[in-house]
Amino acid sequence: MSVKEGQIAPNFSLTDTTGKTVSLDQLRGKYVVLYFYPRDDTPGCTKEACGFRDLWDEIKQRNTEVIGVSPDTPQSHKKFAEKYDLPFTLLCDTDRAVMKVYGAYGEKMMYGKKTMGVIRSTAIIDPDGVIVKHWKRVPKAADHPAKVLEFLEQLSV
Repeated sequence: MSVKEGQIAPNFSLTDTTGKTVSLDQLRGKYVVLYFYPRDDTPGCTKEACGFRDLWDEIKQRNTEVIGVSPDTPQSHKKFAEKYDLPFTLLCDTDRAVMKVYGAYGEKMMYGKKTMGVIRSTAIIDPDGVIVKHWKRVPKAADHPAKVLEFLEQLSV
């Protein structure tokens, strides 16, 4: 299953680094960059997270929250966030249920072989909860945060 642009974003409730539950409903009234990534502290995931960190001030000025989601534990997220000084929320989807709903978990090619895993993807959700942009697969993690900011700028957010 996968989400589509123009549809209401499926709600979710996931745990953050402190053990607090965060739900999409709590973020209504803001834009949300919901990005899915495979694993904390791996090369591509680190480049993407640091890219969002480096653009954080510009993104925040656009009434936008960044939420990173991976199957890692709260402890792993906490270490990752502290190590790279990440200013945004990381959520734990250990059973991959939310990833499946958003099309961020499934069959993918890795080193020329088909495998099941997390598909790096991003949804931008508007203040009313509608998905306004969906990258089903992010090809270059390091370049992606700039593309997200560019899209937000086009919205005049």
